[in-house]
Amino acid sequence: MPDITAPDDLSTAESEVINGTLTPEGHRLLARVYYADTDFSGVVYHARYLEFLERGRTDFLRLKGVHHTQLEEGQLGEPIVWIVRRMEIDFRLPARIDDMLVIETCVTEASGARVTMRQRIQRKNGELLIEAQVEAALINKQGRPKRMPKEWKALFTA
Repeated sequence: MPDITAPDDLSTAESEVINGTLTPEGHRLLARVYYADTDFSGVVYHARYLEFLERGRTDFLRLKGVHHTQLEEGQLGEPIVWIVRRMEIDFRLPARIDDMLVIETCVTEASGARVTMRQRIQRKNGELLIEAQVEAALINKQGRPKRMPKEWKALFTA
């Protein structure tokens, strides 16, 4: 399998600020709620949570050495991309402007072309806001499923 890790030219401290950190359970990312994330009532607009969840998944994959741009460039053979195949979200409490959010991501299953992840968004004080289960899959440019490298199963469950 080709080496698909890529340095970000960031210090360790900078990387933790930008990419979050790997944890024994998976990944943890901090994010602040900005005015642009909210609706007219001052709470986070429901569709913005999808973006917070995407950041968590993307940075988790990046820290594991799986980079979207390198996959799309074909560094594992043919160009492949991740897609969200299925998502379930339970909205518990609203986030508001200036809240500090903790986005947690962990893999619950990895097989074939699919990875299932459990994600949670909570306030920094621990209040649970969102729980989600996301099934992502790899496809080629023609939209056909592509199996992930065998090494990734251990990578995602380690």
